[in-house]
Amino acid sequence: MGIFDFLTGEFIDVIHWTDDTRDTMVWRFEREDHEIKYGAKLTVREGQAAVFVHEGQLADVFPPGLYMLETNNMPVLTTLNHWDHGFKSPFKSEVYYVNTTRFADLKWGTKNPIMCRDPEFGPVRIRAYGTYTVKVSNPALFLTEIVGTDGEFTMDEISYQIRNIIVQAFSRIVASSGIPVLDMAANTDGLGKLVATEISKVVAEYGLVIPEFYIENISLPEAVEAALDKRTSMGIVGNLDNYMKFNAAEGMGAENSAMAASMGAGMGAGLGMSMATQAGPWGPRPTTAVQAPPPPPVEHVWHIAVNGETKGPFSKAEMGQMAAKGTLSRATFVWTPGQDGWLEADDVIELSQLFSVAPPPPPPGA
Repeated sequence: MGIFDFLTGEFIDVIHWTDDTRDTMVWRFEREDHEIKYGAKLTVREGQAAVFVHEGQLADVFPPGLYMLETNNMPVLTTLNHWDHGFKSPFKSEVYYVNTTRFADLKWGTKNPIMCRDPEFGPVRIRAYGTYTVKVSNPALFLTEIVGTDGEFTMDEISYQIRNIIVQAFSRIVASSGIPVLDMAANTDGLGKLVATEISKVVAEYGLVIPEFYIENISLPEAVEAALDKRTSMGIVGNLDNYMKFNAAEGMGAENSAMAASMGAGMGAGLGMSMATQAGPWGPRPTTAVQAPPPPPVEHVWHIAVNGETKGPFSKAEMGQMAAKGTLSRATFVWTPGQDGWLEADDVIELSQLFSVAPPPPPPGA
C-alpha cells in the first residue's frame, strides 16, 4: 500500500447529521483540522441544508440529497484555491448543517404595557401575548448574518431578538390601527396578519421567515377591567338607585358580620316592643312607608376557553350541566366579570363544588 493510499484512508468518507434536539438551528460538522477527502459522500436529509465554507469564504449550499464531493457538483469550490491539483489530496473546509424545518410554539409577549388612544376610553394601556413559528429560508444569509463561526447555534440565541422585533411591530400597528380596545379580541386574526407581514420584512434580512403568528390574548390594566365590570353590572341591573344599593350591600365585608348580627337582634327586640305597643288600648299606630329591600345579587355568568376560543356566557346551572356531561373539567379555564384573569374551574370556589356533587365512596368495611 502506497503512502497516498494510507493518507486517503485516514480521512472521512461520509458527512451527515442527525438531530435529536428540538432547538438546534445550525451544527458544524466537526473534523480534526477540517480535512475532507475528495470524493467523500455528503448526505443532506429533508429539512436540512449543508453550507460549505472554504478558507473563511462561503462556497456552496447543498439542498436535500446525496452528493459526491467532486468538481461536477461543486462549481463554486472549483474556482477557489487548492482545487487545480487533480484533487489528489484532502482539502480543508468547514461544513455547516442548517435546520430548515419550522421551530414551533415559540412564545412572545409585551414586557411593558403599550399606550394607545381609544376612541371611547381615551388613552389606555394594553398588554398582549401569543405564539409564533420561525424557519430558515436562506441558509447562506442566515449563516453569514447571524451564526458566524458558532459551531452549534440554537433557537434560544435568537428568540429574544425576534421577540423584540415582534413587540415593536405589534406596538406600532396596534397604536395606529384605530381599533377600539373592546373590539380587538374580535380582530386578533387581522392584527396578527398585519404584524406577521411587518416582522417578515425585518427577519428576511436575517434569512428567516415567520410562517405563523398568533395573538392569544389582549388585556387591559386591572383598574380599567374593574371599571368595565362595574359598568357591565350597572347595565345588567338597569336602575342606578338599585345598582347603588346593590353595590353598597356588596361592600359589606366579613368584618361587619358580627355588628350586623347584633343590630339585627336589637332590631328584632325593638320590633317586638313596637308590636306590643300597637296592640295597646290606644289602637295601632299609623304605619310609615317601609323602604323596599335591595334586589338580590345578580348571578354570575361564566366564559370558558376552549382550544384558544372563548365561549359563553353560561349560567351556573349550565356550567353544572356541562360538568355532569364531562364537557367542563376541573382544568378548564373560566372567567367571570370581576375576576382577575383566567382561572382553572377547580380554583374557583363557586365552580369547584360542581365536581363534588356525587358522594365519595363508602369507607372500608362499611
